[in-house]
Parts: sequence; C-alpha cells; structure tokens
Amino acid sequence: MGEAEIAARTDSYFNRTRRIVEKFGDARVTYAVFLRRPVVSAPRLALEFLESVSRARGTPFELDLKYAEGEWVGAGDPLLYITGSFAALADLETLYLQKLGPACVAAHNAYQMCLELPQTAFLAMEARHCAGHEMQEMMAYAASVGSAAARREGARGFIGNANDATAHWFGEARGRGTMPHALIGYAGSTVRAAEMFHETFPDEDITVLVDYFGQEVTDGIAVCQRFPELAAEGRLAVRLDTHGGRFLEGLDPAESYAVLERHAPGAIRRYRSETELRHLVGTGVSAAAIWRMREALDEAGFPKVRIVASSGFNVQKCRVMAEARAPVDVVGTGSFIPEIWSETYATADIVEYDGVPRVKLGREFLLRRNGQRRGGNGG
Repeated sequence: MGEAEIAARTDSYFNRTRRIVEKFGDARVTYAVFLRRPVVSAPRLALEFLESVSRARGTPFELDLKYAEGEWVGAGDPLLYITGSFAALADLETLYLQKLGPACVAAHNAYQMCLELPQTAFLAMEARHCAGHEMQEMMAYAASVGSAAARREGARGFIGNANDATAHWFGEARGRGTMPHALIGYAGSTVRAAEMFHETFPDEDITVLVDYFGQEVTDGIAVCQRFPELAAEGRLAVRLDTHGGRFLEGLDPAESYAVLERHAPGAIRRYRSETELRHLVGTGVSAAAIWRMREALDEAGFPKVRIVASSGFNVQKCRVMAEARAPVDVVGTGSFIPEIWSETYATADIVEYDGVPRVKLGREFLLRRNGQRRGGNGG
C-alpha cells in the first residue's frame, strides 16, 4: 500500500498528528492493541501490513505479539504491543485495526461453532455476505484460524470454503460447491439439475439442493435413485436449506415432535428458549428436519448419502443440533462468521512515550507488566 493510499484511507486526525510530531520532534512510543470482548487471536493480516509499511518507510517497528495465532484472548487483554517512531506509526492505526479486530472476532465465531459440533465438518460460505474482496479474504483467513484452534481440541473443523480465491486458507486449490437454487429453477426439476451437473462434471461428487420445490424427501430420494452408484459410494449428498417460512416436506409441529421422540427424546425436554425450540422442531432446517431426512434416506436404502445443512447456523443452533444428536455431515455457514459487526472494533492506545509509561485515565490495565509475555514476537 502506497503512502497516498494510506493517507486517504486513514482517519484525518492521525494524519494531522503525524505532521505535528514531525514538526515538533519525534518520540519512541508503544501502542497497546486490544478488543473489548473475548476473541481468538488472528493477527497475521495486521502484522503483514505493519511489516510491509516498516520496510517501505525504512523504519523498524517492534511487534510484540502476546497471543500467538489461534490462542484465546480475554476481553481487554493487550493482544499486541507496537513500538517505534511516533511519526511513522501515527497514521497507521486505522488500517491495522481494520485488519485485526474483525478477523479476531470471526475466528472466535468459527472456533465456537466447530466445538459445538466436533464430529461435523464445516464449509465457509461467507463470501456473499462480505463487503468486497478484502473482507472476503479476512473472513476466510479468520475461519481457518478458528478452525485450526478447534481441531487442536479434537473437532473436525472447516474442510473448505465456497470460492477459489480464498481456498488457500484451508489448504485447498479450489472452492467447494455444486449448485445454487437458480440451477434447479433453470433445469425445471431437482433430478434434471443433478443430471446436468453430472454430465458437465462427471468426475465430481454431487451435493444436490432438495428444497426448491418443497419436496426435500421426495426429490432427495429421486436423485439417489437416479444415481445409485454414486449414492452407494458415498459420493452423493443432499443439502437442506429449507427457509424459515415452512416445514420440511411431511413435517408439522406434531410430526416434528414425534421425530425427535424417536431419536433424541431428551433434547426436547431440555430446551431453554423459544429460539432453541424452533431449532429443534420448528420451521426451516431444524433438528427434526435433519433426522427425518436421515430416516427417509436410510429407509430407501441409501445409508451412505450424506446430509449437508445450511440456513441460519450459528453457535446456538449448532449447540441445539449437538444436543439432538442431529445426523448432519456438513454444515454450511455464511453470515455468522462476520455476524455482529459492532463487536469487531479493535482499539489502540499509546502506553509509553520514550520509555515512560503513560496512558489515558481508565486504561491503566494496558500498561506493560514486568515479565508479561505470551505468544511470540512478530516483525
């Protein structure tokens, strides 16, 4: 990023501060960077930005990372200390905070989801919910960090994402995915859409959306019957994306309760809110809907056909699915990864001027403590 772009994208009072410091004399300062909520450390994009500016300006920055990538960080804990020339650092705050805060919160979101359903694979589908490529890259990176942290605790985590540009964060060359609802509308039937996909990509596994016509069970089994070899080989999946305005085919409130009574009777007795009850037996992709789809596939002789679920999955919904032991093989999650944008704000305060500790009243918790050290160094 060039100097003109930095100046244009940073807050004006930081630009003015840089000019004032250049006029009245530089100082060596230390910034403490923190967030006001618990997060998972995802600092790579911010560190790379600071390192690139340091090289371009020929000015060293000391980057003291207190929490290594993937570590849990408490609310208000300094995640990073940045030390260097005040004149060279003053105008960078806006930009490195943009690259740090959202990534850390999204990594925490991904981490929590993976732990709630540790045996389930996740697919990152957030790209369409992002405000351009820079955010798309950040959210994919964050999901990969949260996933890696969860895998260290035994979860399966994210197996990939939905587009090629950011697939590298998951160790993949390409994004995953087969068809949107638009292809089924174009084909005129769910089976025909599957046929078109297979004829175009004969070597690919198929995941078929089955809710377009409101006949998830009927269309799902019809696709399996059309491709029995793929079904028997475990290369076929049905994706449930039923919207919240209706029940999965064949379900209503009474039948949804009955499905859970057959498979997870304890779950229906432990719900704690109306939202949790809706996730269990309500409209859309509920635990009952997933169990009913599994029942139908098994009864039709297709036990190896996998179930992919999407639509409104967040930590709470994953927790409910875990309590109901919902037989979901893959969860596609999109909007939740960057869900609550107001929580992504990272903040930086100068805590030392030329080696003298000094910080605004109320932020004394940011001051360095003797021997304080976690994670590793960057820069």
